[in-house]
Amino acid sequence: MERRFENRVALVTGGASGIGLAIAKRVAAEGARVVIVDYNQANLDQALPQVRAAGGGEVLAQLCDVSVEAQVQATIDATLKQFGRWDVLVNNAGLMQFKALEELTGEDWLRVLGVDLMGAFYFTKQAFLHMAKGGAIVNVSSIHAVETTPHVAHYAAAKAALVSLSRSTALEGKPKGLRTNVILPGAINTPMLRNNPNVKSGIETVDERDVGQPEDVAALVAYLASDDAHFVQGAEIRVDGGRLDRL
Repeated sequence: MERRFENRVALVTGGASGIGLAIAKRVAAEGARVVIVDYNQANLDQALPQVRAAGGGEVLAQLCDVSVEAQVQATIDATLKQFGRWDVLVNNAGLMQFKALEELTGEDWLRVLGVDLMGAFYFTKQAFLHMAKGGAIVNVSSIHAVETTPHVAHYAAAKAALVSLSRSTALEGKPKGLRTNVILPGAINTPMLRNNPNVKSGIETVDERDVGQPEDVAALVAYLASDDAHFVQGAEIRVDGGRLDRL
């Protein structure tokens, strides 16, 4: 496999499972030194040897609640102490919760927004402060940013806001030599999809032909984070197998 990230450091939030783990393994396989960020220590312990095996390079696992700015700052401090540089940020951490709109509380909204939106902002702020020119940011939003289903109002709103944040990040990051793009995965074969109560109840119908693999998302992230995408700035790209075209 081409080693587009040789001598570069890539940080992936939500990197210990699902799409995030696939991303971490892909960039490791392409030569990156990887920082896996996750809030679940058990998942981190399981992911660490997998990412090391994928690339054979140095891997740092960091326990972090991305919704807490002080923990984000500590994660960046540890990254810079370990590697002395930081080149790629993948804001992938996400929280999905299912409640009817009238049952949602302010606390529900703040928790989902904290992970899905504020976490991306906190890490992006650090990228603006510490990344050198040539750095790349890839945000993982969701198809729910443009179409959605019942009982996920706060998740859909957060993912739509992440698309908007990505536009602002691309605009303000360009003079700093930083690129930002955002992807919108559709139905991807992860526990988040399989445990989705809307899918289980039939509210949301998913044709198995429309279900992608985490590696499909990881491949696009690797492209957008690499120099191959040097002229791709502020793009919003769906990764849904064309499912949205048929809805």
